[in-house]
Amino acid sequence: MNNKEVKAPSLTDALLPVIALIIMMGSAVYLFGDNSSFGPNQIALLLGTGLAAIIGMKNGHKWKDIEQGIVNGISMALGACLILLAVGSLIGTWMLAGTVPTLIYYGLELLNPSFFYAATCLICAVVAMSIGSSWTTAATVGVALMGVASGMGMSAAIAAGAVISGSYFGDKISPLSETTNLAPAVAGTDLFEHIRYMLWTTIPSFLIALVVFVFLGFNESGDVSAQRIVQMQSLLDDSFTLGWHLLVPLIVLLTLAVKKMPAFPAVSIGALIGAIWAVIFQSDVVVQMAAQGDAPAIGMLKVVWQALYDGVTFSTGDDNLNSLLSRGGMSSMLNTIWLIICAMSFGAVLEKVGLLKRGVTTILRGAKSAGDMISRTILTCIGTNLVTADQYMAIVMPGRMYKQEFEKRGLHQLNLSRSLEDGGTLTSPLIPWNTCGAYMQGVLGVHPFEYIFYAVFNVVSPVLAVIYAYVGIKILRIKPPFDTETKESNA
Repeated sequence: MNNKEVKAPSLTDALLPVIALIIMMGSAVYLFGDNSSFGPNQIALLLGTGLAAIIGMKNGHKWKDIEQGIVNGISMALGACLILLAVGSLIGTWMLAGTVPTLIYYGLELLNPSFFYAATCLICAVVAMSIGSSWTTAATVGVALMGVASGMGMSAAIAAGAVISGSYFGDKISPLSETTNLAPAVAGTDLFEHIRYMLWTTIPSFLIALVVFVFLGFNESGDVSAQRIVQMQSLLDDSFTLGWHLLVPLIVLLTLAVKKMPAFPAVSIGALIGAIWAVIFQSDVVVQMAAQGDAPAIGMLKVVWQALYDGVTFSTGDDNLNSLLSRGGMSSMLNTIWLIICAMSFGAVLEKVGLLKRGVTTILRGAKSAGDMISRTILTCIGTNLVTADQYMAIVMPGRMYKQEFEKRGLHQLNLSRSLEDGGTLTSPLIPWNTCGAYMQGVLGVHPFEYIFYAVFNVVSPVLAVIYAYVGIKILRIKPPFDTETKESNA
C-alpha cells in the first residue's frame, strides 16, 4: 500500500463510528435490557466496525489491510478467550466436586451480614495481591463469596462491587500482575517505584471503599438473614459431602498462580483437579446425575466430561440455590467470547485506519497544566477502554502517545504510569463490552451496569487521581538539567 494514497482522517471521521456505537448500544439496552449483551451489543459492535472500515477505505486504506488489522486485533484477545474457557470448566468441576459449595458453607458460618461487603472486599484484595490476578480471584474466591451473599439474602450487585473492588486493588499493587508490569514498562519507570507511587491514590481509595461497604452492610438485616443461612447450610450439607479437604483444588490453583504459572494452564489444571475430586469425594452425587442405564464408571465419566464443557445442574429443592450452583462449563463463556471478538474487531479497525489516534490528538490539544495532562490521560484511557474494549490497549496506546509529551512538560513518567493504571486498568470492568466487564459478568453473573456504582474502589481511584493532579498532591516533576549538574559538581 502506498502511504501517499492514504488521507489522514478528519475529526468527523474519528467521531462518527464512536457516536454511532454509543447510539446503537443505548438502543440495545433500551430495547433488550439485561439481554443486550447476548447478541444486540455484538451486532452494534459489528455495525460500528463496518462503518469504521468504510471510512477507512474512503480515506485510501485497502480492505486487505483492514482485515489483517481485525485479525491482529482479535489475536490479542485469544489469550483471554482461552482463560475464559478454562474458567468455565473450572467453575463446572468445582461445583460438582463440592469445592465452591464448601466455600459457601463455611463462608456462611463465618461472615456476619453487617460486615460481609467489607470482608468480601478485604478477602479478595489479599488473594489478588498474593497471586496478581483479579480474574482468577473473581472466578474462585469471588464466585464463592457471591454464593455466600445469595445465602444471606444480600444484594448481588453490592457483593459483585465488593469482589471487583478488592480484586482490582490487590491486582493493582501486586508485582505479579500483568497490568502492573505493563504500565511502567510502557511509561519507562521502575516496577516497584510505580507500585509505591500508586499507593498515594490506591490506599485512600481502598479505605473509602471499605467505609462505604461497612455502611452498606449496616443496612442489612441480620435476623432475617440468619434463618436463610441455616436453611442454605442445611441444603448444602444434604446435597454434598463437605469438608476442608475439598479446598485442595483452590489451594493448588493459588499456589500455581503465586509460582507465576500462566493463567490458562493454571486454571486448566485447577479444573482437572476439580474433576478428579468430584469422582473421589462426590461419587454419590455424580452417580445420581448419570443417565439411567449407564454403567457406573461410564456414567461418572460422562457427568464429569459434561461439567467441563457444559457445566452442571442441581436440584436441591431451593430455586435460588439451584440457580447459584447450576452453572459453569465452557459453553457458558461462549457468549462472552462472542462479545470480546466483536469488540476487539471494532477497536482494531479504529486503530488501523487512524481514527483512534486522531481522536486522542484532539483530546490532548489545549492541555497546559499537570492537572490537564493527567486528567486527559485518564479520560483517554477510559475512552480507549470504551472503544477498543481491552484494558491492555487502554494502557499501551495512551502510554505511547503521551510519553514524550510528559517529558516535554517536565512531568516524571511515574505520573504517566500511575494515570494509565487509574484510567485504564480500573475502569475496564465497568464497561459491559470490555473484555474485563464481559468476563466479570460471565463469572459473577451480575451485569456491569448493575454493579458499576458499587465497585467503589474502581470509581473513586480515577477521580482521586484527577483531584491530586489539579491540587498538586504527589505530582513528581523532572529536575532541570542544571540542578543535576550542580549536584554532580558538589558531590
